[in-house]
Amino acid sequence: MPQSDISASRFYTRWINADASRAQKVAETGRLSLNAEVFARILQEETAAGTALPAAMRRLRNLVICTLIRRDLSGHADLAEVLDTMTAFGDFAVQQQLAAVTADMIALHGTPIGAESGRPQEMIVLGMGKLGGGELNVSSDIDLIFVYPEDGETATTSPEQKQLSNHEFFVRTGRKLIAALSEITEDGFTFRVDMALRPNGASGPLAASLNMVEEYLIVQGREWERYAWVKARALTGHPDDIAALDQIVRPFVYRRYLDYGSIDAIRNMHAQIRAEVARQEARHPDRSNNVKLGRGGIREIEFIAQVFQLIRGGRDAVLRDRSTRHTLRTLAEKQLLKPEIVDQLLDAYTFLRNLEHRLQYLDDAQTHTLPANEDDRLTVARMMGYADTAALLATLEEQRALVALQFDEIFDDRKSEQQQAEVSAELHAVLSASDSEEAIAAFLQTLAFDHPEEAARRMLATWHSPRLQSLPEASRNKLVALVNAALPLIAKVTQTHAATLGRMLDFLEAIARRAAYLALLTEYPHALERVIRMIAASNWAATYLTRHPLLLDELLDDRTLKAAPDWGAFVQNCQRQLDEVPGDTERQMDILREMHHAQLIRLLAQDLVGDLTVERLADHLSDLADRLVALTMNAIWKMLPNRHRDVPQFAVIAFGKLGGKELGYASDLDVIFLYDDDHPDAPALYAKLAQRFITWMTSHTPAGILFDIDTALRPDGASGLLVTTVASFEKYETQSAWLWEHQALTRARFCAGDTHIGERFESIREKVLCQSRDDGKLKQDILEMRKKMHDAHPNRTQLFDLKHDAGGMIDIEFIVQYLVLRHAADQPRLTGDIGNIALLKLCGELGLIARDLSEQCADAYRTFRRMQHHIRLQGEERARVDKDKVVAETGAVTTLWQQVFG
Repeated sequence: MPQSDISASRFYTRWINADASRAQKVAETGRLSLNAEVFARILQEETAAGTALPAAMRRLRNLVICTLIRRDLSGHADLAEVLDTMTAFGDFAVQQQLAAVTADMIALHGTPIGAESGRPQEMIVLGMGKLGGGELNVSSDIDLIFVYPEDGETATTSPEQKQLSNHEFFVRTGRKLIAALSEITEDGFTFRVDMALRPNGASGPLAASLNMVEEYLIVQGREWERYAWVKARALTGHPDDIAALDQIVRPFVYRRYLDYGSIDAIRNMHAQIRAEVARQEARHPDRSNNVKLGRGGIREIEFIAQVFQLIRGGRDAVLRDRSTRHTLRTLAEKQLLKPEIVDQLLDAYTFLRNLEHRLQYLDDAQTHTLPANEDDRLTVARMMGYADTAALLATLEEQRALVALQFDEIFDDRKSEQQQAEVSAELHAVLSASDSEEAIAAFLQTLAFDHPEEAARRMLATWHSPRLQSLPEASRNKLVALVNAALPLIAKVTQTHAATLGRMLDFLEAIARRAAYLALLTEYPHALERVIRMIAASNWAATYLTRHPLLLDELLDDRTLKAAPDWGAFVQNCQRQLDEVPGDTERQMDILREMHHAQLIRLLAQDLVGDLTVERLADHLSDLADRLVALTMNAIWKMLPNRHRDVPQFAVIAFGKLGGKELGYASDLDVIFLYDDDHPDAPALYAKLAQRFITWMTSHTPAGILFDIDTALRPDGASGLLVTTVASFEKYETQSAWLWEHQALTRARFCAGDTHIGERFESIREKVLCQSRDDGKLKQDILEMRKKMHDAHPNRTQLFDLKHDAGGMIDIEFIVQYLVLRHAADQPRLTGDIGNIALLKLCGELGLIARDLSEQCADAYRTFRRMQHHIRLQGEERARVDKDKVVAETGAVTTLWQQVFG
């Protein structure tokens, strides 16, 4: 901020001129870093000279403000310094005055004692608004709420003391505190105090117990109060009582689900504020520039930040910061707002807050409006570094327009309430009419729906279902409006109209009781279109979204939805959330599931638009599973009592699809558990770790399951130990394992845990795979195993089973396994866990099979996997196709089978 004439502040000039020593005092104070320690020293100097505390505090206040005016207008202080200093002084003033008032009250009435705990009670003073947010301005009032822990009575120590109830004690204490801070004397005041935010406002008691606060927030707490309590910060009180209050307030302010209903609530609150500002501007047209409450003003920036906090703060603690500036920066870091937009908002916030301060520097008045007379306007303009008022107003308009644009991006209603009501009423009438099926079918025909009669019957069945008929009227109206918006989108984005409508109605019926989800789809029409495209493309996706509607949030932003996975950031984010709830097993399990679902829906979105090959998708899904396995294992270990080391000497080994990095969306995980620890408690402790790992993975929580787990490939199968030492595993694999278990090793790898165990496993695996084998015996055993698998999966249809029929995927996998086990002793490159396609090509390069045939079979395997994937996305359990579609592929596989096995 450029240097300005300090005499432009009439308050500064009056205060300095009233005492010749003050200019020097301001200059000396300006060289200090103003904080509680400095405040205390200056205050002590005043009281030591005989000044009463309230007067001394007022003198300190004037000194602090004049020091800030001098530093700010001379270009030596930025906005952060002004806000931080005023907040620190606000905290200091409240704490010092409360301590003095409380001491006086105890002398008169004794110490308040909790009826339940039996311990002395301390008043919690909550700073709200800009004081709570750490962004107090120079002439602001302070919003306070007074809370005390428990009801009870004061314990007196002399007959002169008059016993009071705790409630009366703290009400009187609060009154005295307000007077000490706000009464105007010859030294002015310390702070104006506003208590309107307390429970029940002006009609409520001045001080409330924790029980009273809890009952009020649960029973009567209104939506706008959630916004207010975001800023609540305890300035005084015992830490245990502050923590207890936080446990009451947090679930009121922050929902555990994504709360998009808060957009509408803040929109309504903003409309009320704007209406009041409009009334004031109509009465005083010369005061139309309100930089706080006006269009594009400070309040709109605060609303932008806080709507994200209310929506997401229940799931992400980082968004619970009370500072508007800090929250905006967090939104940029999390890509919830574009960084360049956040930079613009922060620039606007700095400009508007600096302007607000200069308006207040004039006369130390709590104003947010440009003055009416031109001389004062020019003075303010020059304090802001502008040559004239017109230049200031031009910049002000530019900054407000930018803020208003961003505000409208979030809060502008896409459709007026009247229009929504008309749409709902019209569709209500059609759905309730006696000939509604014919009317709906006729309407659907105009949209060129396939099977309009079937679609009409489906709409009516959903509408008349008990679930929907029992909804509140507001929710049913939103649901009808969403269906009305969805119908033309369904006609536009898909050819299977009736089927897509059925999936959409299933989805809407599932989320109908969650107003937040209805609000999200209402507020973000592009999310509704994306849902329709997704469920039209995949029945599996429709089912997945219906089971996990929390994932709707992931469909809002193209940047995150289309971004390639950043596994480092994923692990860091997930670990941070786990660390925020130590010991809370249920919440940690849900965090893991929510993180899994969010990443899965991003991959699904990329998959459905063709951005991922089948192989690349499988790589991503396998990488995701690896990270979740590691995070789960580590979280469980931290909770195990009596663990003898900080890091377990334990590893998870992956087999099957996870081992071969060919995981699908709904694949289970084939794993075994190895450990290498000589401690006597190790076997039991690692067995408990493995058991809990399975439980954490497979348990159904409100967020679903993580993965199904199969441990059948461990040594001795179901009859074997759940966890095995590395030495025992090596002995089993080299001396006792069946051939099919060696086949399984061709698709096995270290997944998570102790890397040294992972290295030892890989060494054992290579040694086993490289064993010399009798070719005749090997072929015979593999052919017998293949027959068993074929017999176990009979196909009585005329279709080709991509996985199990001769010439299909299992044949390719058995060919690869045979080639690895037969030739790895001479060709150790074959032990690499590189997947069936790469291994086929390697066998061709090594001359073990015909090179052209290896390429054809690799392409066939890729084709089979792609076809299987698409069929599974439609919800089909069996992947079967017309035989004519895979003639070339099955021919190549059959030829290679004959060449290998004869």
